[in-house]
Amino acid sequence: MTLREVLAENLKRHRLATGLSQEELAHRADIDRTYVSSLERCQYSATVDMIEKLARVLGVEAAELLRQS
Repeated sequence: MTLREVLAENLKRHRLATGLSQEELAHRADIDRTYVSSLERCQYSATVDMIEKLARVLGVEAAELLRQS
């Protein structure tokens, strides 16, 4: 599994666990909803800053979004 796939899987899992829609996560992270969708579908790579921002909104450590289960 690639790191991009790991991020996509973890992002979606944590988003759903917190009960957030892609739209709400995007709003709280001040990014576009289509960007969240693209990350979850492995269409885009996220910067370290973006991973940190998303992790903060989801209430997890940034490393958790990159940890392979």
